[in-house]
Amino acid sequence: MSNQKHPSGDGGDQHSEEHHKKESLADQLTGTLTDLTESISQVRSNRRRASMPPTDTLPVVSAAGSDTPPPPKVLGNGKTSMMHNPVAFGFLMTVGVGLALLAYYIFNNVGALVGWVTGAIFIALGLDPIVRRLEAWGIKRNIGVIVVLAGFAGAVAALVMSIGPIISEQASKFVQYAPNIYQNTIDSDWYHELDQRFSISSWVNENVPKFLESTFSSSQVNSFMSSLLSAGSTLAQSVTGVIIVLFLSLYFLTSMNTIKAWGVRLAPGSKRARVKYITDKITDSVGNYVMGQAMVAICNALFAFFTMLFLGFSFPQLMAIVILILAFIPLVGGVVALILTSLILLTQGWSMALWFAVAYFLYLQVEAYLISPRIMARAVSVPAGVAIISVAAGGALWGVLGALIAIPAAASMLILVREVFIPRQDQL
Repeated sequence: MSNQKHPSGDGGDQHSEEHHKKESLADQLTGTLTDLTESISQVRSNRRRASMPPTDTLPVVSAAGSDTPPPPKVLGNGKTSMMHNPVAFGFLMTVGVGLALLAYYIFNNVGALVGWVTGAIFIALGLDPIVRRLEAWGIKRNIGVIVVLAGFAGAVAALVMSIGPIISEQASKFVQYAPNIYQNTIDSDWYHELDQRFSISSWVNENVPKFLESTFSSSQVNSFMSSLLSAGSTLAQSVTGVIIVLFLSLYFLTSMNTIKAWGVRLAPGSKRARVKYITDKITDSVGNYVMGQAMVAICNALFAFFTMLFLGFSFPQLMAIVILILAFIPLVGGVVALILTSLILLTQGWSMALWFAVAYFLYLQVEAYLISPRIMARAVSVPAGVAIISVAAGGALWGVLGALIAIPAAASMLILVREVFIPRQDQL
C-alpha cells in the first residue's frame, strides 16, 4: 500500500496518516489480547499446580516412558493412611475394642485387689516420711522400716488392748439397750414436748407397728438371713483384704526407693533428673497428706471422746472409734460424724445431743480454719473448689476409698500441670 500513487499530495498524506493510526490501534489491540491471554494462562497454571498432589506422591516415570503404579497416599507426618487399606484398619479397630473390653473385664473382676493395692500404697507413702526422718538420723532404711512398723503395730495393739474390752462391753450394752430405744424415746421429755406442739403420737402409734410388722415378716426375715450370710462373706473378704494390705504396705515401704528408681529408668536418659524430681515431689506430697489427715482424725476423735465423757454419754469409746474412722474422709467426714453421733446421743436426751452438736460444730470450725491449715501446709495445696469436686467425683467413682484418695490425686495432677504442662506451653 505504501507504493500506491495518489491523485494529489494532500489526499495522499491524509490517507497515509489514517493508515498509520489504524496500524497503531491494531498493534495496541494485539498487545492487549496477548497480555490477557498470558494472564489467563498463568491463572490456569496456578490452579493446576494447586490441585496437583505433592511431588513425592506423583507417579514415577520409568526410563521406557511408562508410569509405575502410584504409591499409596501418605499423610502429612509420612505415615500411610489406613483408610486405603480397610482390612487392616478394621482389624486394628477390632483388636483395640477387644483389648478395651478385656481391660474392663479384668478391672471389674479384680476391683477389690486394685483397692487393696491402692490402700497399701497410701499407707506406705504415709509412713515413708517417718522412715526418711530416721534415715536422716543415720539409721539404715531396712532398720527404720522395722522400727516404724513395730511402733505402728505396737500402737494398734496397745489401743486394742486398752479400749478393746471397753468397746466390747459398751457394744454389748448398746445391743441390750437397743430394744428399749423406742420406749425410752416415747417416755422422754423432748418427745412429750413435740407431741404437745405437733400431735405426733397418733401418727407414731399408727405407723410404727406397721413398720415393725413389715420388717419382721417372713419374707423380710429370709431377706435378712441372706443379707447376714452376705455380710459374713463380706467380713471374711475384708479380713483377707486387711492382711493383704498389711503385707503389701510392708513390701512397698521396704522397696520404695527401688520402685521409684525403676520407674525413673523408664524415662529417657536426658529427662530422668526432671522425672525423679517430680516423682519425689508427688510422693512427698501424698505421704505428708496421709500423715496430716491421720493427725486431724486423731484430734477429731479425741475432742469428741472427751466431750461425750464430760456429758456423761454411755458409749464414748465406741463412738470415738467411729468418729476416728469417719474423720479420715475429707470435707464430709466430720459432718457425717456430727449428724450420726448427735442422733445416737438423742436417745439419751435432747439436751445431751444439743450440747454435743454445738460443741462439735464449733470444733469443726476451729479445725477447718486453724488445725487443718497448719497441719496440711506442708502436705498439699489444692484450691477449695478443686478439692470439693475431686472428693465428690472420687466418692461417686470409687466409694469411700475414692473420696480418701481424691485430694492427693488432685494435688498430684496439679503438680504435673505446674511442673510439666505449663513450662512446655511457655516454650511454644
